[in-house]
Amino acid sequence: MAQLHESRNEVMTELQLPPGARFYEDIRLLVYRPRGVLNQEAVDAIVAAMGKLEYAFREPFDRFLDTLAADEIELNHQFIIQISLYRRFAYTGRPPAKSAILATDSTMVHYGRLHALLMQGSPLSVRVFRDRKDAAEWLGLPIERLMVEKGDEQASI
Repeated sequence: MAQLHESRNEVMTELQLPPGARFYEDIRLLVYRPRGVLNQEAVDAIVAAMGKLEYAFREPFDRFLDTLAADEIELNHQFIIQISLYRRFAYTGRPPAKSAILATDSTMVHYGRLHALLMQGSPLSVRVFRDRKDAAEWLGLPIERLMVEKGDEQASI
């Protein structure tokens, strides 16, 4: 148990979340708000950070992807399928968690729905929302916890 505790502290000290990401330990929520271009490099960075958090905490946490500030989506079907299958494999045997995607851009909605479809039957439940209020209700949080806060563009933990 001491080794797990040391590992968690090390990860919390050393983990640099990507720009636009913040982990709220009090409500067990990882929020990611990409700005500008959302591309494979950005997705790879947040997925890597998720993996480190999952390893460090062991307890489940929910995710909230707020894509409203993304100016452009540079992803493709092959990448979405690849990352979805990777997440299914990486999260196998873990407790259930939710991943809410807030999107109004038709391309992002489409990719989010594809990801949700590919995650069906896994412990990670994914849903796409066009309204922040609906996402908050599904996550069981007050909407204020999903609102953009000053400094959300900075990585912090």
